[in-house]
This record gives sequence, structure tokens and C-alpha cells, in this order.
Amino acid sequence: MAQLVKRAFKYRFYPTSEQAEELARTFGCVRLVYNRALEERTRAYAEGRKVSYAESSAALTAWKRTEELGFLREVSSVPLQQTLRDLQAAFGNFFAGRARYPTFKSRKKSRMSAEYTRSAFTYRDGRLTLAKMDEPLAVVWSRPLPEGARPSTVTVSRNPAGSWFVSLLCEDGIRPLDPTDSTVGVDAGITALATLSTGEKIANPQHERADRRKLAKAQRALARKEKGSANRTKARLRLTKVYARISDRRRDHLHKVSTRLVRENQVIAVEDLTVRNLVKNHRLARAICDASWRELRSMLEYKAAWYGRELVVVDHWLPSSKLCSACGTLREKMPLDVRTWECACGVSHDRDVNAARNILAAGLAER
Repeated sequence: MAQLVKRAFKYRFYPTSEQAEELARTFGCVRLVYNRALEERTRAYAEGRKVSYAESSAALTAWKRTEELGFLREVSSVPLQQTLRDLQAAFGNFFAGRARYPTFKSRKKSRMSAEYTRSAFTYRDGRLTLAKMDEPLAVVWSRPLPEGARPSTVTVSRNPAGSWFVSLLCEDGIRPLDPTDSTVGVDAGITALATLSTGEKIANPQHERADRRKLAKAQRALARKEKGSANRTKARLRLTKVYARISDRRRDHLHKVSTRLVRENQVIAVEDLTVRNLVKNHRLARAICDASWRELRSMLEYKAAWYGRELVVVDHWLPSSKLCSACGTLREKMPLDVRTWECACGVSHDRDVNAARNILAAGLAER
């Protein structure tokens, strides 16, 4: 039986000059409202009191009536209210100990986006029109929405490379896959993105390394341009396009790998890697970020939940590389340059395959 899940469908679109101008104004207003509300909450927090969403919403209404911030009335009110809800959620996570204290949104570094709820857009027969706009967005529908889908939220964003995207959140009925007896342990790595307990090694395309020459050339060109000049803006755009290409290709490969693992296996065991600590090794940090282990695990988590599979996360303190998967003997040391080793029991091990088998055994034991 199919289960209903909230699923986002992301598409590229090409706004007219008027739509681009309206959305740019909306992005700026969203950032301003978020920062103003955060400033007020920070002041209240220093005084030992909390600010509710209702108080922030009332403050937004008051800001719109002032001469200084009267321009906030020119954009749709829904994205402004939504950014206050996002701030409320951020403080909720902070007080619950799940996240750090919220930070201000930067004009240059923050993601430019605006979120519209159902009252602020219309979607009918493949035509999406946002509030304050007279004509629909020119969306490239690269894949169909679920039949009869009614988007509950639309998020419009623009990446640093200048590309526009719209994400529609819909309810989608996903049918779990047929059960299978296959199980697999996954050892994340750099040379091989993932080594499986079956002995297979999934190659790491190393997209950042493949485009490193283009990246370096674009960075040098940017460094030579005069600050504040139009040529510097163009050079920055060329650089961001290189970064976007790397990111898109990496994400596409991770989707293919995660989908394949979920389709083929009932139980998937992975190691709980602390990537934040691992990237402190400056010799490996660049390669670790390029592999994007955390994003792969995130994909495995939600896809396993969708399709009726089980993802087991094994504690990162498990000595998976030093433990013989055949007899259970634990070696004292295992330097990173040792890729194969032989146990006293006579079994010869590939370091990564052995680790994947130990991860699978530990994962099955924890179920």
C-alpha cells in the first residue's frame, strides 16, 4: 500500500525582467525582516525574556506603517510571515539544544529565497503564478508532478550563478519496494566513494578535483579584477558557475548511488562518521568535502524511509578497519597507508572491504 509523504519537486525557470525585479525585491525584504526580527529577539534574550511569533508578527505590521520601512508593503506579505516562522523554528531548535544560536543573513553569503504558501500562489494546468505577478512563471517541467498534486508550498530561489529555481512541496503516494533478503555494509572513503561488504567498490568521481584547473583559473581571474568593477562581477559569476557545475554533478552521482543501494538491499548499514571532526585534517579536508559523505547518508535515510528499507547507523568508535571480520582479532594499529593486511588466522583482507563487513555485522547485531 502506498504511503503519503511530503516531497519537494524542484524545477528551473526563466523569469521576465519584471518578475526578476519583483523577486529580487522580495528576497531583500525577506532578509531584512529576518535580520530585524533576530535583532529584536537577541536584545530580548540578553534581557532574559523570549519573544513569541505573535510578537514578531505584530512588530512586522508596525514596521510596514513606518516611513522608513513602508516599502515592505510593496511585496507579498506571505514570504515575510514565513521568514518569521523560520526564525521561530530556529529559536525552537536552539532552546531544545538541537542547533546553534541563529545568525544574521548576509547579502552575499546567504541563500536568496522566498517561500509562498497556498494563499500566495495559483497552480493550474501546469501554470504557476505567484502573488503580485500578472503572468505565470516560465517553468521548465523536466518531470511531471504526481497526478492530481496540489502544491502546499512554493519556494523560489536563485543560486550564486544566477540560475532561478522553484520548488513545489506536494503530497506523493510512494509504494514500498518488494522485500528482499539482501543486506549490505557501506564503508565511505575517498579513493572509492563507497566500499560494499560484497567486495564491490563504487568509484568516487572526485568532481571538484576534475574541475580544479577551471576553478583555479576562475579564481585567479577574479583576484586580478578591481574591487567594485563590472568586470569583477562578471568574473565572480564565472567562478560561481564552475562551483555550481561541480555541485550539480556531485549531487546527481550521489542520487544514483543511494537509489541503487536502497533498491537492491533490505538493510543498509553505515558508519556514523563525524565529518566535522574529520575535515580538521587539512591534508584530507578537501577530498572529504568533495566526497560529501553526509549528503549520501541523508539521501539513504529518506529513501529508505520512503521505500520500506532499513538504514542502521553504527557507532563511529567501532574499530572496523582493525578488526578481522573472519575471526574477530583486533590489531593494535592500522595506519592509513596500509590498504591490505593478513590476520594471524590466515585470512588476507582488503582494508575497506573488511571494514564494510564489520559495519554490516555490527549493524545487524544492533537491529
